[in-house]
Amino acid sequence: MRAICFGALLICGPALASGISQLQAFLESTKSASGSFQQTVTGKTGRPSQSGGTFEFSRPGKFRWTYDRPYEQLIVGDGTKVWIFDRDLNQVVVRKLDAALGSTPAALLAGDNALEANFTLTDGGEGNGIEYVNALPKSAESQFSRVRLGFKDNLPRSMELSDAFGGTTLLLFGTVERNPKIAADRFKFTPPPNADVVGDVK
Repeated sequence: MRAICFGALLICGPALASGISQLQAFLESTKSASGSFQQTVTGKTGRPSQSGGTFEFSRPGKFRWTYDRPYEQLIVGDGTKVWIFDRDLNQVVVRKLDAALGSTPAALLAGDNALEANFTLTDGGEGNGIEYVNALPKSAESQFSRVRLGFKDNLPRSMELSDAFGGTTLLLFGTVERNPKIAADRFKFTPPPNADVVGDVK
């Protein structure tokens, strides 16, 4: 199965409040969100690969992350489990949400306190009007060595994920809507009848 990365959000105000304060303000004021993203994955060696799509989340623990190019892939958190569906491979990988919260940015933003519980946060400075937050995982088992979040106008603008193998995933957020009404069935997933389902199914 192809490598999967998940996304996240950031903030900043006219007075350029610190990245951490903007992150906290965003989390406190945002119960749901939807938007679009562009993703670039760069390995230690090799040519960068690009993809894009849309996201939705509703706290606590529910999210939908859709890649529509170059390959169709769907990631759904239903509050209990995370379902990862690769349409080309017709394969579904299932993980328990508790296990995913500490390692996947999409689940991080949908959790109540996953960021502070699983990461050590420090201000990351400012650049081009965007305030940054550096997040270092507390667990040695995290798939990321560092997460860097960018915020402007109290909305997510970028997210950079570094892994232990020298790879980097950069997410740039386009339109982001705070607290939209999202239908409950957007966070439900039923595997297609003939799909290969693996992982924490029970």
